[in-house]
Amino acid sequence: MAARQRILFLNHLGQRQRRRRRSVITYMNAFIRQTFDPLDIFPDEVIIRKYRLSRGQIMELLNAVHPHLVRPIGRSFALTPAVQLLAALRFYATGSYFEVLGEGLGLSKASLSRAVTAVTNALLLHFAHRMSFPATPDEIRRVNQGFYNIAGLPRVIGAIDGTLIKIDHPSANGQRYVCRKGFSALNVLVVCDAGGTFLDVVAKSPGNTHDSFMWSNSGLCQAAENDAFRGCWLLGDSGFPLHPFLLTPYPNADSVPKAQYNRNHAQTRSVVERAIGMWKQRFRCLSRGAGGLQLQPRKSCAVIVVTALLHNMALRDNVQLPEEEEELPQDQDAEDEVADQDMDYAAGRQVRDDLVANLYGPP
Repeated sequence: MAARQRILFLNHLGQRQRRRRRSVITYMNAFIRQTFDPLDIFPDEVIIRKYRLSRGQIMELLNAVHPHLVRPIGRSFALTPAVQLLAALRFYATGSYFEVLGEGLGLSKASLSRAVTAVTNALLLHFAHRMSFPATPDEIRRVNQGFYNIAGLPRVIGAIDGTLIKIDHPSANGQRYVCRKGFSALNVLVVCDAGGTFLDVVAKSPGNTHDSFMWSNSGLCQAAENDAFRGCWLLGDSGFPLHPFLLTPYPNADSVPKAQYNRNHAQTRSVVERAIGMWKQRFRCLSRGAGGLQLQPRKSCAVIVVTALLHNMALRDNVQLPEEEEELPQDQDAEDEVADQDMDYAAGRQVRDDLVANLYGPP
């Protein structure tokens, strides 16, 4: 009995010592967070390399989401809005595991996870409206001119493509998320303008979903069917259906005009592949080479849209990637193109043939 009581007493002392050591670590981490402000210490180029945005843009974000990140709790050392925002931006920029990234920031894995969730939801709430399709005649004319300057194709309003974003394998319905390349992913539909700015991002489909199905069930397709494009066209690869408002290449370019159209179509549409490559390079959490998003589908969808919004913000203010990352690859995780003649609509074929005849001669 005495031996048993001694063991219990020693275990009790060990638990008290562990709690005491943990409290010391918590105090040290909190002290560092409260006395070390990266925005005051790091130069501009370091801030851009670490967080992918400029100092002014980070302050703009902080002012917008500050009220939503204040934690009204009675405990000491609550994370400030600035710490939460910088932690989330650092996660977007690197895609590191929460445990590894938290050690460098003085945060526990759970605290970092909560911070990323809170910041992502707050950014969605305040900035989702900043991604929109051109609506006014002046906006449409500007986008048309940007695409025309690439390869001479007129009345192009956007370039569309699908890309795979690797995610953590879901516990529920996991097989639906396994793409044809063999890993769990979300298939994301992206539309951009000639400058690589995202006009629309649809992030909700499991990895085994084909581009044509995503497009046919998107709000953008329904809007296009109601003449939202005002006689303009999207450019898509052969994995998309041919519509009067979505032009794809000829599957068999058996004439000079058709071959010329296909070349100019590919040259113009390549802007979306470069845009996706730059997006994944800027925010490495999206890159399969960095491990992808180690999150479940719902959180992954939110992070994908938020990083697209932040990418647009960086392009708006001409925030360049670090010099060592300027050599940007094309999107390596695009869905495979699968031509399907059954997806070609007669009205779409007529519009494409008329365009080719006007530009290059009878197809």
